[in-house]
Amino acid sequence: MKQSIILLLTLFSFTTFAQDSNKSKKQLHLTVDENAKMLLEKSKANSVSIGIIKDGQVYTNHFGEIDKGKGNKATNHTFFEITSITKIFTGTLMAKAVLDGKINLDDDIRKHLDGSYPNLEYQSIPVKIKNLICFKSAFDKELPDNSAIKKIKNDSTVFHLRKMDESFDKIQFLEGLKTLKLDTIPGIIEKYSNTSLELSALILEHVYQKSYESLLQENIFSKLKMDSTKLNLKIDHSIANGYNGNNELMPTLFTNLWGAGGCRKSTMNDLIKFLAFELDTKNKIVQETQRNIPNSDQHWFGYFWDGILVTENGILCHKQGGSYGNQTFFAVYPEQQLGIVIIINQNAEETYGNLFNTVLKIAEDLKKESQTKGVTYGYRLKKNEVIFTYKHPKNLDAKLIKSISVVGSFNDWNVDNDKFQMTKEGNNTFELRVPKSTFEKSQTHLFKFVINKVGWMTTPKNALNVDDTEHRNLVLKME
Repeated sequence: MKQSIILLLTLFSFTTFAQDSNKSKKQLHLTVDENAKMLLEKSKANSVSIGIIKDGQVYTNHFGEIDKGKGNKATNHTFFEITSITKIFTGTLMAKAVLDGKINLDDDIRKHLDGSYPNLEYQSIPVKIKNLICFKSAFDKELPDNSAIKKIKNDSTVFHLRKMDESFDKIQFLEGLKTLKLDTIPGIIEKYSNTSLELSALILEHVYQKSYESLLQENIFSKLKMDSTKLNLKIDHSIANGYNGNNELMPTLFTNLWGAGGCRKSTMNDLIKFLAFELDTKNKIVQETQRNIPNSDQHWFGYFWDGILVTENGILCHKQGGSYGNQTFFAVYPEQQLGIVIIINQNAEETYGNLFNTVLKIAEDLKKESQTKGVTYGYRLKKNEVIFTYKHPKNLDAKLIKSISVVGSFNDWNVDNDKFQMTKEGNNTFELRVPKSTFEKSQTHLFKFVINKVGWMTTPKNALNVDDTEHRNLVLKME
């Protein structure tokens, strides 16, 4: 009798697990497809490709067509320009060099360069390795110096930039390195710099006595079986066309340098493999690349990420790569075991914002809470008080939250307003009590929560108190 009961319980548990797994997989597909179609419609782009990993499940899909009217839908093997996603590859190699003891984050970069570069310091303070990887090198220009061309914004600008890149090589880079000047103390001001990436490739070659390309192949591409990630592709490889906001065909990027900061081409199939690598939280190199090096209370860069934020879905590491006619967004939520990569063959003024918002929405829609019944979210009324409340998921590290601001129409959406900072109540609950008299009864009050002054929370899908704008602000109603 006992054996029969145990067998029945086992079968019941297995069936329940299978049903939950199928339901989870179905929800994953629905969420991804719904958000991808919305992105395609809103952006007016030709093609959107999306890949996702959630708790080990992998799903990819492609929407639209690369060239309007041609019916040429992208696949997992279509080559796209991934540009600055390359920077994460370089960051991975730099992190390995640190762990191998080849370099130290506080090293003067000139320690790992051949020749004399007295110009790479400001008031006797040198550029350090950590300044390179955090985009705080203080270099006054890029190499090649394309600032004059960029000032002239017309239809031919991108073609002039491409021509300059085609005529600039590694010898000219080394010569140009001696002409760089620092415009401030290194490590103070954030300034995006592709020169920092090419310089990092040079440093890696010096410390390992191997070419940058060999280091990529040995330590990343071969190990992860990324067979379709290339620098300058041969003619017989078909790169997906890219377009600007006016749907005009754009040229591809090209470089004679190391390509440590961009110009790479890859496929969804390869990017999914790298996404899985970045979700391996036990990998010491991954841990290093995502580390809060400056011990910042807001966002940080890790190793060449665009930013690493603490969000309502945990840590978010994100990187965007943009060519003249293409953008790729690469995002990792390590605590949630969620990775998202989106490729769109468009580069317009609003493309980046559309991509970022799509990533945030997917992460929010995949929450179990998003499939529950609607609730009034974020506040409750009690006697003469409005009590704002936020509960951080218990499976996430609430210690990373240094502050939560309540911002809204009642305080000019100011994250620094001292009167609207929440306090921690328990392990993962944050509250703020505000007198009802602070809010005028005759007005509609809109608000949101902001983590660490930079991470604007996405409004939960099951929240009922939401306005009808695309921002989905929370609505405070006074009784």
